[in-house]
Amino acid sequence: MPYIYALLNCLICLWYGMPLVSPGIILVATVNSFGAVFQFIYITIFIRYAEKQMKLKMLGFLASVFAAFAFIVLVTLRFLDPPTRQLFVGYLSVASLISMFASPLLIINLVIKMRSVEYMPLSLSLATFLMSLAFFVYGIFKHDPFIYVPNGIGTVLGTVQLALYTYYYNSASPDELRHPLIDP
Repeated sequence: MPYIYALLNCLICLWYGMPLVSPGIILVATVNSFGAVFQFIYITIFIRYAEKQMKLKMLGFLASVFAAFAFIVLVTLRFLDPPTRQLFVGYLSVASLISMFASPLLIINLVIKMRSVEYMPLSLSLATFLMSLAFFVYGIFKHDPFIYVPNGIGTVLGTVQLALYTYYYNSASPDELRHPLIDP
């Protein structure tokens, strides 16, 4: 499910970076187009090897993502003038990015409770921090609050994750590790 949401997020941010929406920030569209392709490939591989019931469920989610994205593109092109289009898609991208950056807060709670970073991979936390920091700086240079606000929040949350990782690394005993995230 997180990869489905990440695909939608990449598509929304890609649309925000397109010249029809926000002239002058094609880098945002470029980076998010690569992100969307990678998310789609991962989801496709997952669907390929999933059980039939999960395949159908994931195909439904995938169809919903593309339908939602097509709806956003259609509505913004058909009914909104360029400045309103940029505002509308900008607010959508901010909401999408902030919710994506905030999703690890549930894991942060688990890290504190378990005193272990078992469920919070360093690579993901570091990548989130670095990507957020890079786009925060880019947004500042471009004077675009739709880029620097959510990525500034992502940078802070990434910093919190890295600080927790540093603090709780190797603090849980082996007996406390490998508890399921969801009880059966």
